[in-house]
Amino acid sequence: MGANVQASGGADRRARRGRRRGKHRRVMAEINVTPFVDVMLVLLIIFMVAAPLSVVGVPVELSQTAAKSLEAPEEEPLAITINADGQVFLQTTEISRDDLIPRLRAIAAERVDDKIFLRIDGQVEWDTTAQIMGALNAAGFSKIGFVTEGGGPTLTGQGN
Repeated sequence: MGANVQASGGADRRARRGRRRGKHRRVMAEINVTPFVDVMLVLLIIFMVAAPLSVVGVPVELSQTAAKSLEAPEEEPLAITINADGQVFLQTTEISRDDLIPRLRAIAAERVDDKIFLRIDGQVEWDTTAQIMGALNAAGFSKIGFVTEGGGPTLTGQGN
């Protein structure tokens, strides 16, 4: 009789062990978001570092002046760039001079601020600069800011 009790007790233990294992092997239906959050934070840092580096991408040799910098505008600044070859760029996109006024009028109609920045290579003739300034004025931009490099000579001929 003792043998029967011992055998059934062992069978009960094995059955209980099997049930426990089954409980531990359930499929987990929850999503682990920790790796997702980690990846998103890394991407956020990368974009925060890279965004200021890609503001204006047209290489230009700006003139050096003793002018102080302007305050930061409320909207994204609109910039016209003229490189040494006389090519005109609206932000970073090349645009023909014939399309400049219509495109700027369309942009001016949507903007709150009528400020525009003019980036001109130091090798560009004044005649070209005057023509572009006239086009900007005709398109509705009355506040034209010249973008220059700081630390240039003053009217007295001395640097800052």
